[in-house]
This record gives sequence, C-alpha cells and structure tokens, in this order.
Amino acid sequence: MSILRSSLGSSESNIAHELSSVHEIFSSEILPSNSTSLTGKNGYQDSLYLSAAHIFQGIRNEKAQDKILVKYGIGPSPSLPDFKDEQFQRLSYELAFSALKYQDVLENILIDSGVYPLQSISDDLTSLVVVMLYDLQDRKFEARSDLEDEETIAEVQEIERYLCSFKTKLAAALARCRIKHDALSIEHILPETIRKQEQRASTLPLYTWVNTLKVSLEEVHSLLRKEGFTKVESISDFDGYAYCLDKHCEDVLIFPSFLKEKLLTLDLFTNYKLLLQDNSRSLAVHSVKALLNMDDDILIAHMGSWLTLAHMSVLTNQETCRVFVCGVKSMAKEAELKDLFARMECRNIELLHEDFTNIEPTYSKLQKVKVILLLPRCSGLGVSNPIEFILKEHEDADLLRDLSQGSVAEDKLSTLAQQQLKELTHAMQFAKVQAVVYCTCSVYPEENEVVVNKALASGAEGAKAQPYKLCPPVLPLCSKLEVNSSAENFFRLEPSDISNSCFIAVLGRERDPSESVSVKDVLARAAAKGLLEGIDLAKPSKKEEKKKKKHKVIQAKNPVKEAVMQSRIQEFLEREMKPGMTDTDSSISSVVASTSQVMTQTSESAALKKPAHPLSNSSLPVMAKSSLTATSSMQKVLEKQRNARKPKSDDRVMILKPVEIVLPPVMMPYFNPQGNRAQISSNHYYYRWVGAKNGTLSPSASKKLIKSKEPSPSSMAKQSRPWL
Repeated sequence: MSILRSSLGSSESNIAHELSSVHEIFSSEILPSNSTSLTGKNGYQDSLYLSAAHIFQGIRNEKAQDKILVKYGIGPSPSLPDFKDEQFQRLSYELAFSALKYQDVLENILIDSGVYPLQSISDDLTSLVVVMLYDLQDRKFEARSDLEDEETIAEVQEIERYLCSFKTKLAAALARCRIKHDALSIEHILPETIRKQEQRASTLPLYTWVNTLKVSLEEVHSLLRKEGFTKVESISDFDGYAYCLDKHCEDVLIFPSFLKEKLLTLDLFTNYKLLLQDNSRSLAVHSVKALLNMDDDILIAHMGSWLTLAHMSVLTNQETCRVFVCGVKSMAKEAELKDLFARMECRNIELLHEDFTNIEPTYSKLQKVKVILLLPRCSGLGVSNPIEFILKEHEDADLLRDLSQGSVAEDKLSTLAQQQLKELTHAMQFAKVQAVVYCTCSVYPEENEVVVNKALASGAEGAKAQPYKLCPPVLPLCSKLEVNSSAENFFRLEPSDISNSCFIAVLGRERDPSESVSVKDVLARAAAKGLLEGIDLAKPSKKEEKKKKKHKVIQAKNPVKEAVMQSRIQEFLEREMKPGMTDTDSSISSVVASTSQVMTQTSESAALKKPAHPLSNSSLPVMAKSSLTATSSMQKVLEKQRNARKPKSDDRVMILKPVEIVLPPVMMPYFNPQGNRAQISSNHYYYRWVGAKNGTLSPSASKKLIKSKEPSPSSMAKQSRPWL
C-alpha cells in the first residue's frame, strides 16, 4: 500500500511539475496569429461552438481505417448552419479551421489524457468536443465566463462540463505532446509552410479600391487627411495612421493591417466609396480594362466576389459597356446583388443564371463581348489568410482541408487543373471574343502556365478563326521587369509579407489584317494603358473650357518620365500595328503620334512661360534650331500622310471621318531691340488640323484670339511653330 501511495504521489508530483511547465510556457508563448482569440477572450456563445463544429465535421481529415483513433460519427453535416452576421460567420470558420490544423494534436491529447472514449457522449458530437478542446487550451484551460443574453444549448453545456472535469489531465497531455515535439508553443508543432503562412497573414496589409462612380481619388485623399491619415511613399514607411498608393493600380490604396476595424467604421467604407479586397482581383480587372475599346462588353465566367464585379463595372463606361456574370442561381442572391450594385451606382452589370461552361458561344446576348475574365476555382495555396479568401470569393470550404496541410494532394490538383483547362478552352470558342484574361491565386505551375500552354496548343478556337497567342498583361503602373520574360509573358506575384500570390495570363487573338480599327478605339486602349496621361479624350463643355483657360497651370514634365512615356507609346503602336499598316492604321499612328507630340511641346512651352532668368543671347541658336527641327518633323509627318492616302490604281480609297485636334495656346518669344532681352509675347494662337473632304489632312488658318498690347517690331521675322 505504501508503495502504491508512493507511486501515486510520484505520479501526482510529475503531473504538477508538467502543469507548472505548461503554465510557464503558456505565459510566454505567442499563440498562433490566425487563432480565434479576441481581446480579453473568455469563450464564445454556445451557438458559435455548434456552428464551428458543423463546419469542422464537413472539412475534417479522414484517415484510413487502420489509423483511426477517434470516431466522428456517420459523416459530414448535411448543410452548414445559418449565420447570424458576417462576424459570426468569420469566427465560426476561424475556430473550425484552427481545430482542423491541430486535429492530430487534439486527438492525441484526448487519447493520452484518458478522456477518450467519451462516456455518455455519442460519436456524432466528437466534432464539437474537438472544437471546444481547441478553444479550452487556447484560453489556457480557464473556465468560460457567462455571456450576457446568451441562449444556452444543452449539448454544448454538457461537453464543456465534461472537458473541464478533466482539464488537469488534458493540460498534462498537452505538455507531454509539446515536449515530444520539442515545441516552444503549440504553433511550432505545425509544418513550416503553415507557420510561414500564419506569419504572413499577421503582417499582410489591407488593399482597398476607390469607387470612382461615387468619389474621386482626390476627394478620398482629402477625406482621409481629415480623419488623421497620412499618405506615405511605400508600405515600408507605415507608421500609425498611414496609407500609400499601390504600385500597380492607380485606384488602389494600401493600409496597415491593424487599422481594419478603424477603416470599416469610416463613412468612406459604409457608403461604398472605398472597398476592401485582395489586390489579386484588382490586378485582374485592370488587365481587362487595358484591352477594352469604347463600347466592348465583358463576360466574367464565375460569380466569385461581388466586389470583383463592381470593380470591373466602375472601370468601364456605364452607358456603352455591359458586364455579364455567370452562375447566379438563386433569386434571393440576385435581388441582394442588385441592391448592392444600386448602392454603388453600378448600372451596367447583368446577371446570368447559367454556368459558364453551359453557355453556348453563339448566345445572342453575348455577341458584343470582346473580353472574358476567367477566375477559376484554384487551390489558393498562395493566399496567406485562407478564411478571408473563402468568405470573400465564396469558395468551397473543402479547400481548407488542403490549406491546413500546406499542400494539395496530386489527385485533387489534377482535378482542379482539368476543370480550369475545360473552362479556358470553352472561353476560346467564343468567336467574337478577342481576349481572355486568366487569373489564379495558386503557386502551382499545373494550375497556371501549364493550363495556359495546353489551351493554346489545343486549337480550341477552331481552324477558321484567328488563333490565340500569349500577350504580356498591361497594367497602368506595371514595369516590364514584373513580366517574367518575353518568352512567357506571364505576370506573377509570389506570396510575401505584403501580398498574396497572383498569376495572370492574357490570351489575345492575332489581329486579322483586313480588320479596320477606329481611331477612338486605339486611343481608348492607349488611355487605359496610361499612355495619354494628362490628355482628356472627351470634348469639354464651353464652361469647362473657360474655367480651364482662367486657371490653367502647366507644369514642366520630368525628362526621364517623358522619355519612358515616349518609349511606351512607341511599343504600344508597334504592338497595335504589327499585323499590317492599312490606311486606317496610318491615320491612327499619326493621331497618337500627334498627341504624343502635343504632350512634349506643351512641356516645352511651359518652360518658356515663366523663365527663372532672362534668356541670354547664347540661347538663340538653340531656339532657332528646335523650331526648325520641329517644323521639319511636322512637314515629314504631313508628307507621309499625303503619300499614304494617294490612291493606287488597284486599291480601294477609304474615306476617313474628319478628325479635329485642338492644340494648346503657344507663347511666342520675341526680342526687344532696345534691351536685346528675350520677352514673351502675349499673342496666343490656337492651331488645329481638320479632315478635308478628300480624306487628307490640311492645316486651317491660325486664328488670333488675343491681340497683343505691345506692338511688335515691323522688322521682326515671323516666328516658326516650334511645338508643331
């Protein structure tokens, strides 16, 4: 008997020592950043435990028959419960996902402590036991406080009493498990890939895009300043209430992750002026925008997030473009979406009930669709916060099973890739479509470039249609270095502390040489690519023109930026005109080149407008030389235009619509003979080029708008036009 007491005493001593080690480690450990703990956490409502158990039952890892340690009942839950609100839904998924990541550890704790098999508790409630055990150890085996206005559930109350009665043994089993794995915290038992994912999720900044249908970017900056926010240059400069602009998309703002609760209370968010969404979706819709003409329709193959649909709508012309989306099956969902889009002032979104692969390419309603955006279901392994990904993109919760292990099984990856290829080849069969944008959040080549290359090799577009080729994605602020290589032409972001993974491929049809392209369409694409920055293609009203003349301020451009812009325009024209230069193409080239020249010469005139010092005589040859060179270049352009439009004996003459380009006023320099100092004349001239009836361009007479108050010397020679 004394020996037995001694043995029991020694066992109790060991348990006490292990428990003291547990509490010591708990006091210093950092819990998983993805845990469901809240500030001052003391447990959840009974209904949330039950909701998380339902989710866990459907996504848990099933083991082989000979390796089953804990039984979970007959199968997955028939359906997910109704969630009270978005916060309740998020917490339910987070608690279920945490239990899923530590499923093996929690099962071993139940068995090692002697708690399992469960007495008087059926196997159907095992999922609830595992979920509540995770939460119990997360709050360091402290009892749950009573919550106000809580509706109790008998099963939850019973399991809580059962686990609390064994909490000493459970804590000791957890300590032994951590000692076995030599883990400072329960987090260190997880695979390295999962730990890195959780670490990235804790630092990942918040990406938001501006709804320019309701507010301008300048107004957003002003409102944020009033709220105490400071604009900084980059994410590395974040400190307190700060934000910066995205380096890829001009309408995307980035905030520190800890400001999420603060941001969601701002009027900018509650009034749908600023919206929170992962940057991979913004990159996808901007890639589509760069391919659009003035009145093209767009087809989005998957419902996904309503935020993606809204962002695509905001970037298009509400009057001339339509955005179609497939797979909206429920009438209740359709009504909900229409209400959301009305609040955001998106008027050109049309919802289709059919799945994308069930829609015939000849469907009459989609004959104006020129670009298809394909966001297929993927493994999502490049996403740092999978819960946000599941909830925002309405993905299948089964993805969490793979994400909890840090990898995807080969058979699952093969199934996903086959479905992606099926959807991509179906998109290529739409005869009127000119481009397909394919985007995933996967890091696996099998879901990215392998799928794209197989689709291109399949010839799915048909023998009679123009073939597809891989084109480099174009983003307004994207540098060439971010497209992997000229051979691949893919855009890819690797998962990091500042961004989730993103893969984008653009498949464009080779242009038919006989197809004519309008000037306005090329200019629209050039504007979408950011090549016509500072130039307004729409004709302003007379009131706006007067306002602009009254308060016009022209800033000199950075020479380096100007050189980069010129090279981008040249690359754009080469790409647009590659299949063959027709008469129409020559006209387009001339118009865009003239527009580019206006931008260059405007900056030169700005430099002349307010010189810091009077011009010296040494500047005279430079002025004369630039004037002669510019005039000579314009004469060459005119000569080329005339030659291009000389009808050949066997060619058909194409009559072009008149085009009018109004160029900005020019300040003509002249020299005062008395002081021999350069002055700026007050004579303002507007020059315009109009299309003549015969289809050629000819200069109209210059119209003097403002008379000079100072008489010009009669001997002064007529000045050349250096900005032409």
